[in-house]
Amino acid sequence: MAACAHTDSIAVTQLPPSVSGCEDCLREGTGWVHLRICLECGHVGCCDSSPRRHASAHFTASGHPLMRSLEPREDWSWCFLDETVLELPQVHGETQIPRSPLLG
Repeated sequence: MAACAHTDSIAVTQLPPSVSGCEDCLREGTGWVHLRICLECGHVGCCDSSPRRHASAHFTASGHPLMRSLEPREDWSWCFLDETVLELPQVHGETQIPRSPLLG
């Protein structure tokens, strides 16, 4: 895996026990495919396979570089600035997530 120079921005080291879904999709009344969490502020957004791509939009608006998948059995993270996949052992836990409204 490639190196990332932005791990000092990680503030979320314990994943939440559960989330209701993509914060923006829930507010807008739209749906998501997969969920991601910002490791700087904890914002939960949807992946780039989702119609609204809220995780990427959050990065664009905030500049927060690191997000992690909240999908079951996935422990990878992504750095938007370095465009690389990371494994971050300092981030712990699993999050109960609702079923995607778009996947049925």
